[in-house]
Amino acid sequence: VFGPSGCGKTTLLRVIAGLEPAAQGRVQVGDQVWLDANRRLATHRRAVGYVFQQPALFAHLKVRDNLFYGMRRRSPKPVLAFDEVVELLGLGGLLERGVTGLSGGERQRVAIAQALLSSPRVLLMDEPMAALDRASRLALLPYLEALQRTLDIPVLYVSHAVDEVARLTEFMVLMHRGRVSASGAVNDLLTRLDLPLAHGGEAEAVIRARVSTQDERDYLTELAFSGGWLWVPRVDMPAGTPVRLRIRARDVSLALQPVSGSSILNSFPVTVTGLAEDGPAQVMVRLQAGEEMLLTRVTRRSRRILAIEPGSQLYAQVKSVALLA
Repeated sequence: VFGPSGCGKTTLLRVIAGLEPAAQGRVQVGDQVWLDANRRLATHRRAVGYVFQQPALFAHLKVRDNLFYGMRRRSPKPVLAFDEVVELLGLGGLLERGVTGLSGGERQRVAIAQALLSSPRVLLMDEPMAALDRASRLALLPYLEALQRTLDIPVLYVSHAVDEVARLTEFMVLMHRGRVSASGAVNDLLTRLDLPLAHGGEAEAVIRARVSTQDERDYLTELAFSGGWLWVPRVDMPAGTPVRLRIRARDVSLALQPVSGSSILNSFPVTVTGLAEDGPAQVMVRLQAGEEMLLTRVTRRSRRILAIEPGSQLYAQVKSVALLA
């Protein structure tokens, strides 16, 4: 769930959790209705795991006891066993420590584990990295990625940071002024020219690829995606491993013909699917490569010289690719 501060992201989570008494509408999880015109299930009867910006832990208890507290609401069919949660979130060495001596990232991992051990039917995460410094955020991200791969329950993750959304999620709900303005696959929303995410200096695309081959001589890895291949600095993963790649609009240029004699290694054919003004002198161009969508920003002059229009067949040159996961 993505959007600027004050757009209603936290309120949405509170409605689902039953923390907004005046809420109206319909909330259904699986086959169970939690809220509609005739029913308002009490908060304590909603199987929700809620992770706040600031961890809600008991300072007088050790980590182990905080986790046991989360198990008080445990159902006969837990989402994960205690040992599985501890291993997944790397808490084995912290169980006997007091929570006051933990770092911000460690406390947040304990809070996530506590929420999971309550056996929720849905996990709500309200900007869990907003209060962390950069080092703590980077340390926590791999654990959140592991949750995404492991959990078999819905996770609603609230953020206003595009890098978190691009790295952790598959489906995005974009909110604006208390309403849903768009929803869909992450890369579709990142590259839709009618949405603000596709404009400005940080516009980017996130594409899916797989590890293909390793170039031992030059210490590079070839990644295959539906539109071709990309070379990146060596990635120590076996062939076939799925990865996500971030390609910023500012790192993509266009040419009418394949380019040779260039230091840019990554080039592949693309089709222009849309254009939109991006300031007085520039145009944002949406490109399709196989099943993936990318963005690039060109000047009005470049658009005119290259005759760029929807349907144009061109070649994209990608100067930089970032591996997300």
